[in-house]
Amino acid sequence: MPLELSDILCSPVWIISTVVLGLVVRSQRRGSWNPRACKVELKGKTAIVTGANTGIGKFIALDFARRGARVILACRSEARGSDALREIRELSGNADVHLRLVDVSSLESVQEFSAAILQEEKEIHILVNNAGASGLPKGITADGLEVSFATNHVGPFLLTNLLLDRIKSSAPARIVNVSSVNHWRGKVDFSHFHGKNLVYRMDEVYNHTKLHNVLWTNELARRLKGTDVTANSLHPGVVMTEVMRHYSWVVRFLFNLVGFFFFKTSEEGATSTIYCAVAEETEGISGKYFDSDCSLVLPAPTARDPALSLKSFEFCERLTSKL
Repeated sequence: MPLELSDILCSPVWIISTVVLGLVVRSQRRGSWNPRACKVELKGKTAIVTGANTGIGKFIALDFARRGARVILACRSEARGSDALREIRELSGNADVHLRLVDVSSLESVQEFSAAILQEEKEIHILVNNAGASGLPKGITADGLEVSFATNHVGPFLLTNLLLDRIKSSAPARIVNVSSVNHWRGKVDFSHFHGKNLVYRMDEVYNHTKLHNVLWTNELARRLKGTDVTANSLHPGVVMTEVMRHYSWVVRFLFNLVGFFFFKTSEEGATSTIYCAVAEETEGISGKYFDSDCSLVLPAPTARDPALSLKSFEFCERLTSKL
């Protein structure tokens, strides 16, 4: 008699082989570069990490704290930020970790945060623009910006510009922008910034913002030549973080089910950002894009267009110049 599908699925051999295969796949998710093996210290250095209260951002901040840096956790939620602060201080043994509140989707909040940082911090050696979200509901911010574009791109763009002189005076310094491989599916349409001509299906809007992240980074790096400040963008990997929190429970369930075997944990997903921020191998490298295994790779052809990088940069300059 032919075997039924249910018989196969219930077979101990099938179950055991599936689990073994899943565990093998899971064990292969780590890249060749291990942050724990990197002996670079950051004593006397100041690092700012946005979105540091959870996920990738928290592990990036924890790594910097373990290296002895003064770490600023730039978070939107005071309650969750305080929890992360206590945890990072405890795990790192570094008391020089501090929470500062900022909502990167609000340009006013970014301005207030930046002004406070410039008063408090004489030097800034590392800025990691990590905060971002996918699947945000359709909306326009008080600044007239589409909410995903404000959160994932315009806010970080303004934050970096406001802190840039301090970063340059602290050189050598590094700016790291967390983008995504999803930028390959993004398109450039400047009406998107104001919520026009957008399709709110899965991560389409997110993809557009991640493309602008890479374009901005490339132009920023060009402008920083000769300053000993580098700027790079990266893909952290497909990571099981709260970036999916705005999707339906069905999507989140399937994402987490598949992700257990195939996706990176937040700690694993932090690796490529840490690599760009501290590794000796990336010293002096600027205007490049790294994949989740810490390898230099080419971004999408659209992201490599210098004229488009300049146009995107100048567009965001105009958006924020009236503030």
